[in-house]
Amino acid sequence: MGRLDGKTALVTGASRGIGREIALELAQEGAKVALNYQSSDTAAQELADEIAKFGGTCMLSKANVADPKEARDMVKRVVEQFGRLDILVNNAGITRDKSLRKMTDEDWLDVVQTNLNAVFFCTSAAVPVMVEQNYGRIINISSMNGQTSAFGQANYGASKGGIIAFTKTAALELARHNITVNAICPGFTLTDMLSKVPTNIQDQIKSRIPLGRFGTPADMAKAVTFLVDGGDYITGQTININGGAYM
Repeated sequence: MGRLDGKTALVTGASRGIGREIALELAQEGAKVALNYQSSDTAAQELADEIAKFGGTCMLSKANVADPKEARDMVKRVVEQFGRLDILVNNAGITRDKSLRKMTDEDWLDVVQTNLNAVFFCTSAAVPVMVEQNYGRIINISSMNGQTSAFGQANYGASKGGIIAFTKTAALELARHNITVNAICPGFTLTDMLSKVPTNIQDQIKSRIPLGRFGTPADMAKAVTFLVDGGDYITGQTININGGAYM
């Protein structure tokens, strides 16, 4: 018996990185999981196949969550398929790193639309279902760089900081319906993006992390499961998982 047997979940940006590990963890714990992705068809199918191997249940939910209609239609399809929606993990995110002097309007708008506005689109679609159920767990994946400065990430930092503010207001408004809303802020995490950074630069970054290592997607996934399974009295909080890099 898994800790999340009988629960249903939707994870955005689930085909790779942190989102993939979160989806896998939720499925391993017994939840039925909708795997959202935009273009990584092969990676999404590979994840679905992996979940099927251990007897998990999932569905593929291709959609561009930066588009309000696609995002809301996706949530509707998930509810129609699973009959309910207990867990929403807003994880989808992109970067377009440039200094302010070089950043274009498109760089700014693309990042804010995908990282921040999509959180609103998906959450606003899920809330009526969760209110009807009198139960919901919403976890928004922010970032340490939404709390502290990072050169070339004005757009990314603003979007991730906005997620934290959104989380607090949503938690306040939805608490009466037994819906908790929390944010997780990963620090430097071993994903494809970080693996492309030269080794000497990685070593410099690690030297500034008190625990002396990078985080892993599994570290973030465990926190999501805890908030769903053991966090009934936790809402409106920002959970920092960064090895002490930001305190």
